[in-house]
Amino acid sequence: MTETNPVEQFLTAFSTSVADDTFVRLVLSGPRAGGERPERVLARLVEIRRLPHLSITLRFPTKDVTRNLAATEAGAWLREQLGKEFHSALLCTIRRDWQLAVPEAGLVRLVTHRPSIREVPSRGHDLPKRDVLDVSAREWLVGLGVTDARGKVRPAMTDKFRQINHYLEILSHLATDCGWRGAAAGVAAAAPRELVFADMGCGKGYLTFGAWHLFNRQFRLPTRVLGVEARPELVTSGNELAGRVAAGGLLQFAAGEIGTAPLPKKVDALIALHACNTATDDAIRRGVALGAKLILVAPCCHQEVRPQMSHPPVLAPVLRHGVMAERMAEWVTDGLRALYLEAAGYETKICEFVATEHTPKNLLISAVRIEAATGADAVAGTGADAARQRIGELKKFFGIRQHALDPLLAGAEQAAAVSV
Repeated sequence: MTETNPVEQFLTAFSTSVADDTFVRLVLSGPRAGGERPERVLARLVEIRRLPHLSITLRFPTKDVTRNLAATEAGAWLREQLGKEFHSALLCTIRRDWQLAVPEAGLVRLVTHRPSIREVPSRGHDLPKRDVLDVSAREWLVGLGVTDARGKVRPAMTDKFRQINHYLEILSHLATDCGWRGAAAGVAAAAPRELVFADMGCGKGYLTFGAWHLFNRQFRLPTRVLGVEARPELVTSGNELAGRVAAGGLLQFAAGEIGTAPLPKKVDALIALHACNTATDDAIRRGVALGAKLILVAPCCHQEVRPQMSHPPVLAPVLRHGVMAERMAEWVTDGLRALYLEAAGYETKICEFVATEHTPKNLLISAVRIEAATGADAVAGTGADAARQRIGELKKFFGIRQHALDPLLAGAEQAAAVSV
């Protein structure tokens, strides 16, 4: 190196790598003699509350101490360490590695090498045991505009990226509940047949691609995923991207409405996220009729129950406020949906789902079928009878005359799917 100040050049390389997000890791070693200093210092770049921080691990002989430092303060901290606290430093970036030696006496030397790591690591504060959206997901994430070509999440897509991650985490747990994979992470159930998923009203396909990726590439479970979307331009773009990522025919998009689109005769999972109004109920009815093991819905707007709701005397002082009546209508609607699914032989859970800029609703209803029968036969069990009774009581309490899922109780809903 011809530069006269290797320390300053090392500091510049560090600051640049943090600024342009090419930083991989920093290692400080060779502590000064005397004093109670760590043997090594390891640092990685993480995102905390959407801001870059340096996560620093001080490695002592018998313990590790971790602290987080804002990226804006990291340069000044590193300057204090070089030569004063540690005599050796290694900076790894995806472009080049920098190795600095600052001996107590003698020449300060800076040597560069080809990069030992060419991929930017996860910036998650808590490193996941397994990164589902690893480099194998990059092609479709880039194709959908979630990340750039280097795998960095685009600023405007941060919420969407988190939504995909959270969705896949939930779906991973549900896969175990459904018996599709073993209780141990990454352990598949015994030689299953090809699974079939239908993602209704899938939009651009962010979560459709995610489900295909999770089951086929991460779990190694052959799973055919069909995305159904009413807008033909999104169907075309989805199929084009599926071809580019070499999905092998296991990921397809088709034009259609949630209530009428042709579906396979057997569907293992029926998913409808952010379906408007009673389209969510259309999806539930079709899932039950097809005997889906898993039904997963994240309701959007609610318009059927609110006009019917009376104000029970005990709640009238609260429901006279329009916003409270609106929220109560949402709670009653989704609570009834969970009960209708229980009456159809499913075990249901309601949890929070991350909201996006496109929908402020964040409830997710998951239902795993626990009885082999569906339709009218499925409501004969004790649990189903209790659910039917609760439905009747709740509808009577709020004066609700009809609900889009009433045909499930009457046994009038037959196989609504048209096989392809």
